[in-house]
Amino acid sequence: MTAQLTAATRTVAGTTLPAAGTWQLDPGHADVAFVGRHFMLTKVRGRFTEVSGVVRIGDDPAGSTVEVTIGMASVNSGSDVRDDHLRSADLFDVERWPVATYRSTRVTWTAGDEATVEGDLTIRGVTRPVPLAVRFVGYALDPWGGHRAVFSATGRVNREEFGITWNMALETGGILVSRDVDLEIEVESVRQD
Repeated sequence: MTAQLTAATRTVAGTTLPAAGTWQLDPGHADVAFVGRHFMLTKVRGRFTEVSGVVRIGDDPAGSTVEVTIGMASVNSGSDVRDDHLRSADLFDVERWPVATYRSTRVTWTAGDEATVEGDLTIRGVTRPVPLAVRFVGYALDPWGGHRAVFSATGRVNREEFGITWNMALETGGILVSRDVDLEIEVESVRQD
């Protein structure tokens, strides 16, 4: 086990990180979720079930890159009515824009197993910079001999910056759906080389 751990991880500045190479996201263990507010009070959670991508860990960890594709029609918020509305032209408009993408532009390791990943998020054909606070959760060797690295990330977007502007004003003031949406990401990746 120690030899396998050494082959799939390395120590950088006293912190264990994944070994350099290509790490493919495992779609069955990739959770890209969002949290918004309804009536500006209640948290509404949703997630996408079609997620694919690659994390390329550089020899220098700062040279790492991330590329992710999300099938927007795979949204699941626990309500069929709400999910149909999210897929509609009012919001995600999945007929015209079936996928969203995220491509890193810079990775900065800030402290131990934590990094800031700056990147471009594209939704509905609109691209905006979105930084993510990322943490390397750890490494595992699966029962079939695959090397797995687990990452979690958080971020925040203003959905209106992506052209997702549908809303309703409330009689008591405020709006029905929050503009700011929190991102919560947890992914397993499998070493390819």
